[in-house]
Amino acid sequence: MYSYLFFILYLLKFVSADTNEIVFQTKYFDAPLDHFNFRVTDTFKLRYLINDTYWRPHDGAPIFFYAGNEGDIHMFANNTGFVWETAPEFQALIVFAEHRYYGESLPFGNLSFTDPKYSGYLSSQQALADFVSLIKYLKDSYKVPFNRNPVIAFGGSYGGMLAAWMRMKYPSVIQGALASSAPIWQFTGMVPCDAFNRVTSSAYKTESVECFDSIKKSWGYFDQLGSSDDGLKWLTDTFKLCSPLKDVKELKNWLNGIYVNLAMTNYPYPTEFLTTLPANPVKAVCKHLLNSNVKHEELLNNIFSATSFYFNGTGSEKCLDFDESTDFDLGTQGWEFQSCTEMVMPMCDSGTDMFEKSDWNIKEVSDECFKKFKVRPDPGLAELEYGGKDIHWATNIIFSNGLLDPWSSGGVLKNLSSSAVAVVIPESAHHLDLRFTNEADPESVHSARKFYKNTFVAWIKEHNEQRTH
Repeated sequence: MYSYLFFILYLLKFVSADTNEIVFQTKYFDAPLDHFNFRVTDTFKLRYLINDTYWRPHDGAPIFFYAGNEGDIHMFANNTGFVWETAPEFQALIVFAEHRYYGESLPFGNLSFTDPKYSGYLSSQQALADFVSLIKYLKDSYKVPFNRNPVIAFGGSYGGMLAAWMRMKYPSVIQGALASSAPIWQFTGMVPCDAFNRVTSSAYKTESVECFDSIKKSWGYFDQLGSSDDGLKWLTDTFKLCSPLKDVKELKNWLNGIYVNLAMTNYPYPTEFLTTLPANPVKAVCKHLLNSNVKHEELLNNIFSATSFYFNGTGSEKCLDFDESTDFDLGTQGWEFQSCTEMVMPMCDSGTDMFEKSDWNIKEVSDECFKKFKVRPDPGLAELEYGGKDIHWATNIIFSNGLLDPWSSGGVLKNLSSSAVAVVIPESAHHLDLRFTNEADPESVHSARKFYKNTFVAWIKEHNEQRTH
């Protein structure tokens, strides 16, 4: 359960760049190690990417500030085309700030996760303070008054959560935030723990009921074959595994992760993420699973045919290696640590959708966390720190969610106030709206982006009016 949750969370990160060319300088900022302790005066190098080509600082032009996620900042810069495409018309400064403990921004280098005395400085609260300190540093560097240039925060997924929380916690610094696919309510007591899997399943069921049924039936067939040595050998051969399968759970967990990933990246055009993916990858899977009433071995053969493009999209792989197929170099230890402290997102399954029934057991999770990191999770911390669902006071935030995205289960789908608004994009998967423009983008994405820009204009006007009074 615990490792499977991490596997799901790894899959929402981008690891390949868009083909669009972007230009930036790589710089480093001396960030305080602990923003909330006057006795700790140590600093570390926080990496950020910057482009000031378009910026007119002394004319009050805005800063477009991307709140870095749980990975190397280059990944997010390369896959957030909306910022790069929109900045010129706003004459904006572009900044992509790396999250502490990810990429090159490791406060203690290789020691960062060896002991709680090193890793304990990793939290969303510290990261937000890093970002605010960096903004002040940049304004000082360009010699502009702190309140002259409005800052608009951007982020997708966890980065979207951070963008929204920046506006909520530091409204004097952040004028507004675009929080795309931000599951700020994916925590204990806010949404049912099976909501994520229900949305994932709906993507397949909408495509084909037979596809949904085939996947649902397959789990029992895997268990039957996995109960004998001959069956394990058959699965090893059928799924072209690089090494003999010893436990069928390993194969099932891999498939679980694939189904989730393909739902999240169910874009209308081919992409290069964890692998080479075709347009509408859920459709690509389901075209092999249009008959659930076949014999066990035939159905599992169909499952292999349906998913083989995931690990062998180029046709160059001779076999499937679980370790290589999930080695994404995405700051694995950092997100595991955060999931063991403040980012505790319950996942379970009722058994009524296409996944197997599973329970959320916080004690098991806590014990695994303590074994790995010598820390225990605080499931209520995020709600206490950021207000949970009682944030009707929030202003100047756009919460955008695609209904094809499993993470919309924990997202804001209704307006919270007159200026903290929800944008629901029916045909969108995981923060498609933040990606570079593509001719295959649905009209709903074009409309959303137009709304964003009009809202930015209003936020900037509001900032300028407030500054002159």
